[in-house]
Amino acid sequence: MPRAPTNRAWRPKVTGWQQTPATAVLILADGTRLEGYGLGAVGHAAGEVCFNTAMTGYQEVLTDPSYAGQIITFTFPHIGNVGTNDDDIETVNMAALSGVRGVVLKADITNPSNYRAAEKLDAWLKKRNIIGIAGIDTRALTALIREKGMPNGVIVHEPTGQFDEGSIAAELNAFPGLEGLDLAKEVTTAQTYHWDQTSWQWNVGYGTLENPEFHVVAIDYGAKRNILRCLADQGAKVTVVPATASADDILAHNPDAVFLSNGPGDPAETGTYAVPTIQKLMETGKPMFGICLGHQLMGLALGGKTSKMHQGHHGANHPVKDLTTGKVEITSMNHGFAVDADSLPAGVTQTHVSLFDGSNAGLAVDGKPIFSVQYHPEASPGPQDSHYLFTRFLNQVRKQKGLPEKAEYIAPGAAA
Repeated sequence: MPRAPTNRAWRPKVTGWQQTPATAVLILADGTRLEGYGLGAVGHAAGEVCFNTAMTGYQEVLTDPSYAGQIITFTFPHIGNVGTNDDDIETVNMAALSGVRGVVLKADITNPSNYRAAEKLDAWLKKRNIIGIAGIDTRALTALIREKGMPNGVIVHEPTGQFDEGSIAAELNAFPGLEGLDLAKEVTTAQTYHWDQTSWQWNVGYGTLENPEFHVVAIDYGAKRNILRCLADQGAKVTVVPATASADDILAHNPDAVFLSNGPGDPAETGTYAVPTIQKLMETGKPMFGICLGHQLMGLALGGKTSKMHQGHHGANHPVKDLTTGKVEITSMNHGFAVDADSLPAGVTQTHVSLFDGSNAGLAVDGKPIFSVQYHPEASPGPQDSHYLFTRFLNQVRKQKGLPEKAEYIAPGAAA
């Protein structure tokens, strides 16, 4: 059982002369115990505790399959003030259980104040079976993670305030951590499907691709909806296949190109079945593009190595330099593992680098239409700093088909 509390950041709510007792608790592997008040689903769940520095997009974060197995601490204090809606969801299959284990907030959730709000975040969390805790000193928790790394923890919401300490300790001790864990199989699609929805437009909503020019097969390790939309924006019909699909299965769709999606977990573990498939697909000469976990798997398939990061990159304010153009873009990131740039073999070039810590953020195979990036170009924190990567990907297809290539960067107000 965890040792005695070492950090009590919560202070009880006071109503008149009455104090509201703690109805939620977050216990870390080192014995740190943080008490607060519960929201969202009732119950308890173990996961890796990370922090996210984004000021907006909390619904997209909480539905990103790449966060499977994690308890998210938001450093921005006011989360939930614009409510939730059906448009800002990234999980393709909303019928599946959320991969996110829990959410940690500083302030209580206020009533939504946004014309697009359809439901309060607290009620939405209940439906998604996500446990929440508020009233936590998230600055202190973030400082702890920065100093000691991302710890395992258990988040508990019990309205009575009576916590089963024995079962909490048992669940914490049983959680193995994300290293060595293949989570892609938990969040991938169960069956192949087609995608033709295009990006959201103001006062219009999402569109539909009517006359596709290309066909891309996307391997789903935990794909986000907006990535698929960005591919459709480029004129590509997208066929999404499960993470375990074989190279023969993928090539049977006769794609013009192959996309490797984002996803959660340890890339080395997912790579036991994904890497041989990717290597066979590389031999075909078809263009290939990977994002996040897809980037890490591509690095492994090319002979590189990946490793667990100390605190990971989670946020929407990460500067990345594109070494091929010299441009700097503000990116969205969500990863706890990284490709070791020094492990990349000859013939593989580092194309992007994080300006926060110098870690690898992109690679390309010399002379071949194969490349990947660690960050999320579809998430648009810039707001469109990184959209050129989808153009770069489909330009490889246009080149192979003898079609005119599009400009990667479009000036504001200019026609695409």
